[in-house]
Amino acid sequence: MSRVRILFMGTPDFARQALESLLSDEHFEVVGVVTQPDRPAGRKMQLTPSPVKSLALERGLKVYTPEKVNTPEFRAEIEALRPESSVVVAFGQILGDAFLALFPQKAVNVHGSLLPKWRGAAPIQRALMAGDPETGVALQIVVKKLDAGPVLGVRKLALPIEMTAREVYPELARLGCELLHVEYMDYLRGNLTPHEQDESQVTIAPKIDKRESAIDWSRSALEIQNLVRGLALGPVPHARRENGATFKVCGAVAMDSETAGAKPVGTVLRVDELGLDVQCGQGVLRLTLLQPESRAKMSVADYVRGYSVSMGERLQNGLIQ
Repeated sequence: MSRVRILFMGTPDFARQALESLLSDEHFEVVGVVTQPDRPAGRKMQLTPSPVKSLALERGLKVYTPEKVNTPEFRAEIEALRPESSVVVAFGQILGDAFLALFPQKAVNVHGSLLPKWRGAAPIQRALMAGDPETGVALQIVVKKLDAGPVLGVRKLALPIEMTAREVYPELARLGCELLHVEYMDYLRGNLTPHEQDESQVTIAPKIDKRESAIDWSRSALEIQNLVRGLALGPVPHARRENGATFKVCGAVAMDSETAGAKPVGTVLRVDELGLDVQCGQGVLRLTLLQPESRAKMSVADYVRGYSVSMGERLQNGLIQ
């Protein structure tokens, strides 16, 4: 089989790894790369290329950064590349029917969930926030309806309670590359038939709202731990001290405790080198890694040396902005 002419569409580092994988596979020829326009980033808010754009330029590929992909003008540019198929990974725009019709062998999408569970913008975060025991990555045919296309294959990943989004992202990116090397190629060769998703099992993973990062101590310790796990890459969950100072919670563990329920929610029950125990609506949460305002992350032992914390202090909920 001759090399398949591929249009790659993606934006973040998760997508960059998929592009690297395709470029290393002799079965594919990447004829162009479509990514989001440069966006302001960093403290100075300088225009910064996406991780996918940076890699594509390094490799001398044709790069396109349209604000809208579904215009007749942009479709004509892509049609001139004569792509046979497209690989879409965390691109950031909905593809219309006319655009999808450009690819004789369809467009496929690497999605960070076990479809039909967690369709939408934040599948990895939502799986962790919900306390799912496993997640995974799915390869699907792109259709106009969001993440609803037939599935070509999946790879599963167990989610032990200590695993956060920071560890899950690279694992799913690696598994997504496996799907492109194996199932995608099998599909292009005509050896794999996609299967329809079970619509009765659909759950939605909406984009994370910054307000969700405000810790509410009336929730259970396990719910708050899962919030910290899911939002490890931001927006990091935060709460407040009695004096109004805010701090981010970067590490936390739900604990079994004999004192659970004996004090009002938010009460500091214990402070030592192992952590800071806080009464929740159900159970006790041990905070292990904190980040004060305008400071780096630090262990609780380091935090209490610089920011005195006493047993009995009542921590406040995060600010909903």
